Amino acid sequence: MNEVNQACAAFQKLLEEQLARIANMNCEKTDFSTKKTVTIGVIDGDGIGPIITKQAARVLEKLLADEIAAGSIVLKYIEGLTIENRMACGQPIPSDVLAQIKSCDVLLKGPTTTPHGGTMESANVAMRRELDLYANCRPVSIPEKNIDWMFFRENTEGEYVLGSRGVELPGMAVDFKVTTDLGTRRIARAAFDYAKNNGKTHVSIVTKANIMKKTDGKFTAIAHEVAKDYPEITVEDYYIDIMTANLLKDPLRQQFQVVLLPNLYGDIITDEAAQIQGGVGTAGSSNVGDRYAMFEAIHGSAPRMIERGMGEYANPASIIKAAAMLLRHICRTEAAAKLEKAMDECTVIVTSDGKNATAAEYADALMSLL
Repeated sequence: MNEVNQACAAFQKLLEEQLARIANMNCEKTDFSTKKTVTIGVIDGDGIGPIITKQAARVLEKLLADEIAAGSIVLKYIEGLTIENRMACGQPIPSDVLAQIKSCDVLLKGPTTTPHGGTMESANVAMRRELDLYANCRPVSIPEKNIDWMFFRENTEGEYVLGSRGVELPGMAVDFKVTTDLGTRRIARAAFDYAKNNGKTHVSIVTKANIMKKTDGKFTAIAHEVAKDYPEITVEDYYIDIMTANLLKDPLRQQFQVVLLPNLYGDIITDEAAQIQGGVGTAGSSNVGDRYAMFEAIHGSAPRMIERGMGEYANPASIIKAAAMLLRHICRTEAAAKLEKAMDECTVIVTSDGKNATAAEYADALMSLL
């Protein structure tokens, strides 16, 4: 019984922390169209992270050379977000590294490694919480298959917000899932605003509300409340299990445009969507809040490639696509368009088996097209 009391006390503390988080959600938005100086933090990460991030940074340096010289763009290289330093400090983001991160406006971040088991939180989860990056946006486009999807994944709640804070009793472990009204409302608003502003007419809400009746039920209900402000947009509900199948089903999948999901489902299904596009190495991702934003590849640090000595053959396309998303976010749309056009035209192939170009050779070819 004492163990149950201890678990209840731990749960009470978690609830109090979540209520405090809700109270601090509102933040003034950064207007990059008028901001005189934009600071871009560049973080290498682990495994293949330094290899691919270096190439994306080279591309940004070329595209933004004039603004960097004039001081209106600052590239700030931030060290210390490595698995070794995080483990040594016992923090998912060491305090001195977090201070540097918060001095930036946006981040270009390489993949980071999360230890299996234990209590060390993912650096990404910690980053999303610390910077309140509530909207994870992942585009997937395959023109020849008439596929043009944008996924809006809630990024700060669900199973991930307390993923390392569960309770363990003899013979039993319990993790927690959190869905808030404000957190759901703002990600739903972001998805519907994107649809409205980009000529999209269809939003799919994906949950498991038939089983997770409190949390997913709340997500679905609030998303439909928000949808009432966008009468020109068609809204449909899908359960996550059938949606994973529908992404493989022609011609049904061609009707999907904007997909709105809670955290865990969004994490899983966007990897599936990226694989349909050509692999997780082809997909970029943005993590956006009102004050800060972070841009990254959707894949991990690929330690096996490093172990095999094949790290130089990691495909940098994913993080370079993320760099294009970063450019659009900070209102450098012309530079973003140049980069996207060059990526479409680039014929250099990178494969992890080492039979084709290296990451650096791909970036060289790309920059020759800019």
